[in-house]
Amino acid sequence: MALLSHQLELLSPARDADIGIAAIDHGADAVYIGGPAFGARHTAGNDLRSLQRLVDHAHRFRSRIFVTLNTILRDDELEDARKMAWQVYEAGADALIIQDMGLLELDLPPIQLHASTQTDIRTPEKARFLQDAGLSQIVVARELDLQQIASIRAATDPARTTIEFFVHGALCVAYSGQCFISHAHTGRSANRGDCNQACRLPYEVLDGAGRIIAHEKHVLSMKDNNQSDNLRALIAAGVRSFKIEGRYKDLGYVKNITAHYRKLLDEIIEEGEFARSSSGRTTFSFTPDPDQNFNREFTDYFVNGRKDDIGAFDTPKTPGRAIGWVTQLGDKWIELEVSDKTTTLHNGDGLCYYDLQKNLVGVHANRAECVAPKKGIWRIFPKDDVAGFKDLRKGLEINRNRDMDWVRTLDKKSSERRIGLWVEFKETGNGFALTLTDEDGFVATVTIAQEHQPAADSAKAEATLREQLGRFGATAFAVHDIALQLSQPWFVPASALNQLRREAAAALEDARAKGFIRLPRALPVEPPAPFPEDTLTYLANVYNHKAHDFYVKHGVKVIDAAYESKEEEGEVSLMITKHCVRFSMSLCPKQAKGVIGVKGTVKAEPLQLINGKEKLTLRFDCKPCEMHVVGRMKKSVIHQHDRQMREQPLHFYRAKPRG
Repeated sequence: MALLSHQLELLSPARDADIGIAAIDHGADAVYIGGPAFGARHTAGNDLRSLQRLVDHAHRFRSRIFVTLNTILRDDELEDARKMAWQVYEAGADALIIQDMGLLELDLPPIQLHASTQTDIRTPEKARFLQDAGLSQIVVARELDLQQIASIRAATDPARTTIEFFVHGALCVAYSGQCFISHAHTGRSANRGDCNQACRLPYEVLDGAGRIIAHEKHVLSMKDNNQSDNLRALIAAGVRSFKIEGRYKDLGYVKNITAHYRKLLDEIIEEGEFARSSSGRTTFSFTPDPDQNFNREFTDYFVNGRKDDIGAFDTPKTPGRAIGWVTQLGDKWIELEVSDKTTTLHNGDGLCYYDLQKNLVGVHANRAECVAPKKGIWRIFPKDDVAGFKDLRKGLEINRNRDMDWVRTLDKKSSERRIGLWVEFKETGNGFALTLTDEDGFVATVTIAQEHQPAADSAKAEATLREQLGRFGATAFAVHDIALQLSQPWFVPASALNQLRREAAAALEDARAKGFIRLPRALPVEPPAPFPEDTLTYLANVYNHKAHDFYVKHGVKVIDAAYESKEEEGEVSLMITKHCVRFSMSLCPKQAKGVIGVKGTVKAEPLQLINGKEKLTLRFDCKPCEMHVVGRMKKSVIHQHDRQMREQPLHFYRAKPRG
């Protein structure tokens, strides 16, 4: 069972339970978080007690908690993964996010299963297969455009599978699950949660003749994803879960970006066609602003078709916003004129500029002093020696990439989330009764024996009664309306009203907790649906016998071992990506077709990427418009693996069994 077709889900990341709770408080309908092990962010695990605390808070608001179990597993890890699945289910988690299909062959709890981005869902056939295999929510590839997303929605059943899509955050340049550079060069596997981010490194790009066509450029580094302007189009294409990237990100990022998309989705929901998938309304003490967090500038990637400005080729750092320019340089200070005279600089601000080689240089402001308010002139006393800043000069544009006032704002309580409540107070034969009804239809009634004492001042008594009954500030509820059913104005002591209100709120919380129902696990179709292909290469990431058995059961005839099995020692595609370096450098044959004098002379010949001793080849598959980054596994990685096998033999799927 999936989300209802009219429900929209805002899905936020959490590194730990405290950040997850903040995400819920800032409007998340669901949170995804690492469990004790086997998550695709190997340093972002959480113990069961922390997960339980987050689950309890989320379920108050009908928000859901998804636990990542999305690495590929060795045979000797399967039993521990199975046990962990049961543990997080018993802690109350609502779903497991998985990559390894071997898990479907284990005795798992009746918990929903969601397909990780690592399952690389790009086609309607793959999406339909995962639905039929029992996956209730699938995150489709970031590289898809609106038409491709719509075709996946058309091929699947909205009642069985929810379409999830990344709307914000860092972009992995490779199709997820299709990058092996880290493992080839270091032995650290991205498919096992330990990527070394080779895509963020600077490279020299050489053509076939050995000529340098780009020097020290981060040609595999993408700008950050931002779909703020495309939410309505994504909804029309069939997306119902809007996912924010960032399980490594800090508290301020999660608060701000969750609040930003909460406001945007609420604007759509208020138009009447759609509803939130959780309860309550959220208010903020700040104005959300994605530019305030670390970002490499923004792109909407391929959602509206291929564009030539998706890369952050100059720097993988955050450039921030331009705030002004240098007017003078002292031996211990830098003088700036801000472009907006209302701009305030703070001690601890992070400033930066581009040097003559377009490298981003950071300036930490120890102290900031406004020396001419009307002219917007500020003196910055940096942490480091002014003479050491390369190419710093008069007239240079300065950016701010960390605003300490903003940081301090988000360090404090910055939101409230409240569940709508209707209050009814009426007299009984020997006292009074208080009934609370919340927006989800849960009801709690509490009575008290109390003498009926006529009020001396009727108008004042009713106003006091309404004021006392409306005091739910310390709870998760916000009163919409108070109905009084009294034969005449009565005087009711404040102590009696406080008791009624406390007991009724506690009873309502208890009713909500008892009434929470986790969405059920989807059953796979019988007989087992055939997989769209009958042959799988190392790109399928099959790393254990259970995954092998799964694909055999679904009709696959030939199954190669995962790259991590060290079977592919020659040159192979270490990364497959929709991003094309030739296109970004205006060297694409398709671009050249309409240019007079160029037609036919530009070909998609391979390019070389060089970073120190590391060399990679770029090959271009123009029919699907994809780029392959080709290389081989280092001998040191193979030798390290061989040593580990001798020292501690492991029994897992290494050979290439035939189905």
